[in-house]
Amino acid sequence: MTIEYEKLKKAPRLLIEAELKPMQGDRFQPTGFADLGAARYTRPDGTEMLLVESNQSVANRMEIACWDTMQNDYIDELKALPFIRVNYQEDYLTNSVLEAHRINSEYIMNSDFKEKMIEEISLFKDRPVDWKKVHTTLFKYDPGSLLHGTFLEEIDGRIRVTRAISGFIEATGVKIAESGGVKNNYVQPSLKEGEGNVPYPRTEFTAKEIKAYFNLDLALIQGYGLANDAENLLIALSLFKIRKFLSTGLRLRTACDLEVQNEIKVKRPTGFVIPSEEDLLDECKKLAEICTTYFAPSRITDVVYIPSKKEKKKKETEEPDE
Repeated sequence: MTIEYEKLKKAPRLLIEAELKPMQGDRFQPTGFADLGAARYTRPDGTEMLLVESNQSVANRMEIACWDTMQNDYIDELKALPFIRVNYQEDYLTNSVLEAHRINSEYIMNSDFKEKMIEEISLFKDRPVDWKKVHTTLFKYDPGSLLHGTFLEEIDGRIRVTRAISGFIEATGVKIAESGGVKNNYVQPSLKEGEGNVPYPRTEFTAKEIKAYFNLDLALIQGYGLANDAENLLIALSLFKIRKFLSTGLRLRTACDLEVQNEIKVKRPTGFVIPSEEDLLDECKKLAEICTTYFAPSRITDVVYIPSKKEKKKKETEEPDE
């Protein structure tokens, strides 16, 4: 089954939902925040709600769905896709796919790539930003920066690319499930200050319903000014990321292992059907190979991280004298 791109041409958004449930039992552990804990809120009708996974986390998990951590590269079928690889003192350091700020990563911006980027997008402080050049250059070096967003404030505070694809998971009608445990020290259980046996509370939740939501901003992608094949690649890659995340990436935490309960649903546009994960991967592979003319010639752009003077000084003070 192929993607019906024509059905998406006049749609501003592609909205997708998937019903989830715990893999075992009823309890699950939501995402937590340092000063907040679990992110709970109440609807105007009184329904108790809970954020299970945030937009930022789902974006990172969708990136990982396409990544081979053993090879530090895309999975074999997507190895035509470009990205920026950062090295430091001849050793691999990181890359633009996994960095939180993608191309705006401090490790990429503190390299010779920053000047190359400024030159390629023809950036001048006293002139308007040429957005078509920005988008085509981002697509050239890392298409994921157009899908998951980047803010190139290291280059110019005006260059902000919002997420084209976003997702989150929330639970409806939640109830608290209190439990606890003990950290055991079998050798000296009576030690104090957390070194012996330490009992602790644990707060989990049950829910009437858990749903994953995804929003693909088709109007934003169409506004990038890319070639038709490039647009289609971004759409196919987004759909593959969603499918792959839902099929393999739902073990969010030790006590939060979810699975899709029914077939995923397209809420808008009506009548659009998402192909299978296998068909989407084939489509991504085909389009990525077609789009190689738009990508960086070497596919993987190697840059060398150059620590700032402040970082060098900090490192020198931390290193012990010989």
